[in-house]
Amino acid sequence: MAAAAALLLALPLTLNAAPRPLTLDDYYRVATLSNLELSLDGQWIAYTVSTPDKLSDTDNGDIWLASYDGKQHLQLTNSTALDSMPHFSPDGRVLAFLRESADGKTDPQLWLLDRQGGEARQLSHFKGRISSFAYSPDGKHIAFAASATLGPAADADKPVPIVINRLQFKKDGYSYLRDERSHLYLLDLQTGRSSALTSGEYDELQPAWSPDGQQIAFLSKRGAEPDATNNWDVYVMAAAGGAGRQITRNPGTEGDSDAEWGTRTPQFSPDGRQLTYEAGGKPEDAWYAVVKVGFANVAGDLESTPAATLDRNCLEPKFSRDGRYLYFRLEDDRSIVLARLRLADNSVERLSPAGHVVSEFDVGADARTVLLDGTVDKPFEAYALEEGKLRALSDHNAGWLSEVALAKAMPIEFKSRDGLSIGGLLVTPTTPAPTGGWPTIVRLHGGPNAQHQYEFDFAWQFLAASGYAVLAPNPRGNTGRGYAFQKRLFGKWGEVDVPDVLAAVDYAVAHKIADPQQLGVGGWSYGSMLTNYVIASDRRFRAATSGAGISNMLAGYGNDQYVREWELELGLPWVDTQHWLKVSYPFLHADRISTPTLFMGGDADSNVPLLAGQQMYQALRRLHVPTELVIYPGQYHGLDRPNLQVDRLARYLQWYDRYVRGRGP
Repeated sequence: MAAAAALLLALPLTLNAAPRPLTLDDYYRVATLSNLELSLDGQWIAYTVSTPDKLSDTDNGDIWLASYDGKQHLQLTNSTALDSMPHFSPDGRVLAFLRESADGKTDPQLWLLDRQGGEARQLSHFKGRISSFAYSPDGKHIAFAASATLGPAADADKPVPIVINRLQFKKDGYSYLRDERSHLYLLDLQTGRSSALTSGEYDELQPAWSPDGQQIAFLSKRGAEPDATNNWDVYVMAAAGGAGRQITRNPGTEGDSDAEWGTRTPQFSPDGRQLTYEAGGKPEDAWYAVVKVGFANVAGDLESTPAATLDRNCLEPKFSRDGRYLYFRLEDDRSIVLARLRLADNSVERLSPAGHVVSEFDVGADARTVLLDGTVDKPFEAYALEEGKLRALSDHNAGWLSEVALAKAMPIEFKSRDGLSIGGLLVTPTTPAPTGGWPTIVRLHGGPNAQHQYEFDFAWQFLAASGYAVLAPNPRGNTGRGYAFQKRLFGKWGEVDVPDVLAAVDYAVAHKIADPQQLGVGGWSYGSMLTNYVIASDRRFRAATSGAGISNMLAGYGNDQYVREWELELGLPWVDTQHWLKVSYPFLHADRISTPTLFMGGDADSNVPLLAGQQMYQALRRLHVPTELVIYPGQYHGLDRPNLQVDRLARYLQWYDRYVRGRGP
């Protein structure tokens, strides 16, 4: 679609209609916003809008613009492909973005779109997956990171042997890893030719240009055995290429290589003398370390964490245009707010409302600030932040939100059995509570380093619309409460967090929220692992759903992608065997489980391979406990196809209705 074609956002058409309960078909109407960027002149924001398409069974992503005054909304692309990651050229006239086929069968390529009009045109024809890119300050080049495909294309009908010689040889979404490495490349916008900036048997990510265009900062993980650590550091090299100069030497992770959790780009200060980045904690803390605001000079002889006393995860730091502040997302007990640190005295100011979640932000001249903000009953939309108040810049979900009755969340606090205070969220149906309490589903988050927070969750809303209360506890190990709280779970899965989960249930029952005779539990990834720990420890639950989790830890060693993390937290299985056996108790003591359990997983999952769920299914089947195994073909750790995500939700409800409420066969 031509860039100048303006599409006004749809206004609600059913303002006078009584809100109806949310249904599964509403899943296909939720617009997800991401990739927010503010133009240099501060007049426009670009972002991606992704919506599931039922017919094609893909997510359709398009690039949108909104004026900072909120009066104009332009849809710039309208293709069947997945368009994402828009970046303004320095003069603001052109947008570069990534486009990949909706079926994922072609690698993402760089495309350009002139804002004055015309069709988008493909710029790169790179043989490999482009993951991130950045314009040079003069607008003549783009630096990008990509994982090159080595050797000839594979013949699906005549596969050749897969030869493995790496320590980490699996990664979710990629299957087996061989010699593929991510490196940096330079694309000449005039000729369309690209050239390699880096090489070697290690990875580089997230290029960022210095203000004068002479240098490029990036993340790299180097050493004799890069797969043995997760020690990413910030490097700076000349824009023409080369080995680069190491800036940070913290043994933790500066940034993150895992796209599931997000990869964070280092950023130069306006004068080009300093850098900011995400500074990881001690490597021996694995994923329980607190992420801090990192600050270093380009000379590489000064490295600090000026907001370390916050004891909270500080994400995506960015310099203000005048260089006086570092803005960042601050995770803080069920919320993520925008905050800023004044470099003159390291004071921190929270800028956006609590009880919300900020997923992305950008800062322009005169402290003009835009962000993506959401709550439990409203998906993320774009806002301007002015004097602590949010001014809407988009409303892509207005139409269907006006039609449905959505549940709100209430924060809860309760004591665990050892007296430690635990928090969480409670979502209840919009209908009056039954005398004995609602049938209640306990939802357990993944991670384990994560938190239930004030953001829209379609599964919560669907369960609430179906008559269930949703109890979402944040047991120890949860982020948002500081280092000591999250480190309590280290190597003690099930041992320390199961009592917190059961205390949440006791709280809900005591307050007449949950019907003690109608309880269910479930989760995905670590949430699935914790579900298995819970039902192997307590028999009060009438049903459980357990997706993409593992219970036999010994079977996971060398079978999933976490060789580093498991060795840090559990030790070597042939040395610390008893520790590995201890955390495997849901499988080794499956005879303690009486809860009917639905197991699920993708057959291409390298994060938590399907083997883990198959073993638990087989154990319960052998013990004559009602169980079922649902395998999603071709799916990785997360389900990519919208129709399968809907299928999963439908199966949750069927399973809970059958065993929690006693409905159906």
